[in-house]
Amino acid sequence: MTDRGHAVFAISVAAELAGTAIQNLRVYERRGLVAPLRTAGGTRRYSQADIDRLRRITELLAAGLNLAGIELVLHLEAENAALRAMLD
Repeated sequence: MTDRGHAVFAISVAAELAGTAIQNLRVYERRGLVAPLRTAGGTRRYSQADIDRLRRITELLAAGLNLAGIELVLHLEAENAALRAMLD
């Protein structure tokens, strides 16, 4: 896969690649931490970028953050990346 944004992974594969349970992915989606694409039939499809984000969520959970804290960290990381891109 060359495009990190191409959504190809089913939820079971995404959970395995991220090292978490399928139920957790559903919770993260409900909380707005990840937004997988949906097929016409409603099946979730995750991209490599989604997998990377899920791994980051897993890392932050292991560091002791709760989901509210993780949401804030992810927002700040995205804001920081955008600011850096503007400077470059």
